[in-house]
Amino acid sequence: MSDKQERTQKVIGVISDTHGLLRPEAVDALQGVDLILHAGDIGNFEVLETLKRIAPVVAVRGNNDKGDWAEKLPHGEVTAVGAISIYMIHDVKEMDLNPAATGFQVVVSGHSHKPSVEERRGVLYVNPGSAGPRRFKLPISIARLRVSGEVVSAELVEL
Repeated sequence: MSDKQERTQKVIGVISDTHGLLRPEAVDALQGVDLILHAGDIGNFEVLETLKRIAPVVAVRGNNDKGDWAEKLPHGEVTAVGAISIYMIHDVKEMDLNPAATGFQVVVSGHSHKPSVEERRGVLYVNPGSAGPRRFKLPISIARLRVSGEVVSAELVEL
C-alpha cells in the first residue's frame, strides 16, 4: 500500500447489541477508528455518549431500545465514507430495499448476535455480533471496516 493510500484509508468500528453493557475490551478495540457505527440494541444513552468520546457515532434503534433517548434514533440510516455508501438497520430481515440496486456497497446490521461478513451480489453484509452480554455460546465481538477509495473490506474482532 502506498503512503497516499495509507493516509486516505478510513477505519470504521462497527458494534451492535451492547444492551447497556459497553465492555472495556470493546472500548479498547475501537480506539483509533475514524467513525463508529452502532447497529442497535444499544441499551442506554450512556453507551452512545461513551462511544462519542472515541469517534463520531452513527446509530440506529434496535427492537430493545426504548425511552425518550431511543425515540430520536432512526430505524434505518445511510452514511457515506468516501466513495462507499453504507446502509444500517438493526434487523436485516426488516430491510425493505435492494441494496445493490440502490447503490449501497455495505449493509450493517445486528440483532442476531451472530458475527458475520458475507458478500452477496456485490454488497458486503456485516454483522459485528454482540459486544454486550453473552448470549448462548456466541462470541463477544465487534467488526472493523477499512475503506480505501472505492474498496471496502471487513474483519471481525473477537473480544
